[in-house]
Amino acid sequence: MKFILKILFAPIIAVLAGFIWLCALSLRMSAWVFGIVSTILGILGLAVLLLVSVTNGIIVLVIAFLVSPVGLPMVAAWMIGQMQRFRYFIQDTVYG
Repeated sequence: MKFILKILFAPIIAVLAGFIWLCALSLRMSAWVFGIVSTILGILGLAVLLLVSVTNGIIVLVIAFLVSPVGLPMVAAWMIGQMQRFRYFIQDTVYG
């Protein structure tokens, strides 16, 4: 019975590994783009905050924070970690 489960779950584990690898690669590739965009938005938000409108400046600074490596990319990295954790749970349960 354990042998049948190993055969059935092998493709699932392989697909999960490939998907996690692709997600991690795209996250790494987009990290520098998000860094540049968040820097530009941060400078722009600070300028708007000081020169034009406090409300609009705060809105632009919040958007810059969400785009920065601490914002939404960190949530994506957490989700990739949870998928990896699920893959290892299946792998340890079936092959363990």
